Amino acid sequence: MLKKIKIEPFVLAIISTVLLAYLIPFFGNKEMVKPILLGVSGVGISLIFFFYGLKLNYTIIKEVLKNWKVHLIVQSATFILFPLIVLLFYPFIRTDTAHTLWLAVFFLAALPSSVSASVVMVAVAKGNVPAAIFNASLSGIIGILITPIWMSYFIQVETMDFDFSEIYFNLITEIIVPLILGILLQRFFGGWAIRHAAKISTFDKSIILLIVFKSFSESFLNGIFSSIGIVDMLLLAMAVILLFWFVYYTLKFICYRLDINREDSIAILFCGSKKSLIHASVMSKIMFAHLPFVGIMLLPVMLFHGFQIVFVSFIAAKKAKEIL
Repeated sequence: MLKKIKIEPFVLAIISTVLLAYLIPFFGNKEMVKPILLGVSGVGISLIFFFYGLKLNYTIIKEVLKNWKVHLIVQSATFILFPLIVLLFYPFIRTDTAHTLWLAVFFLAALPSSVSASVVMVAVAKGNVPAAIFNASLSGIIGILITPIWMSYFIQVETMDFDFSEIYFNLITEIIVPLILGILLQRFFGGWAIRHAAKISTFDKSIILLIVFKSFSESFLNGIFSSIGIVDMLLLAMAVILLFWFVYYTLKFICYRLDINREDSIAILFCGSKKSLIHASVMSKIMFAHLPFVGIMLLPVMLFHGFQIVFVSFIAAKKAKEIL
């Protein structure tokens, strides 16, 4: 008998949030409500990365620093391979709608890896968990700088008055400073963060849902999605899935050719093929606040997130059985 595919509750929560934003989009933009949403999401973002810093373990970092081959492959796939693949299709973009969708997919490609999903799946598959923690964390830190740089080449073309210095200021104050503060306080509160990891994860997801609601609420109010037909949506979903598969199996081929051991290969496959919904939500709020189609910028990431969770969960369970 075929086993039922279990959908992650968070994926269902995202779908429900988008539906809620469609049904009551005005709620996220009322004069009394909007400032509250902005304030709560801003503080929430800072707390996400503060807790993130608290969970960084110095011992783990020291153990995996010498495994440079794994780190190089993962970071190259995340910040070079992904964007270059999407860039190949840029010359073929002809319409405004196609350009907006391409930009959204390119934003997905430029994002860092997902920390929680990568580490959990590597652990399930009996892979190199310390390497996964290090690379997923390193990816998140690098992404704070690299992702805006990638996007700057295309956003500035659309908005002549767009100032990236403001973005970096917001990234520094809302992300980097809380992250560094968390790292500095890790020795005092790191144990607390580990003990309350489940509650912190729930808090992180709640902030993401809040950002998703606000982004899609504004997009529905502005009628942005009216320009995207069913065919475009299907093509977008297909493009996201093909992008994941191409990167995943390219990494699998690289691991085979370089004769990388099983544990490290799993870390490479799962970390190098993931993209972070947390970073996407945070960065979209900061980077695209001036754009009317911010909801569309998150759409490929959410499709990618849902697919990667289902596909990689299946692969992780399969690999775990291989050594039983």
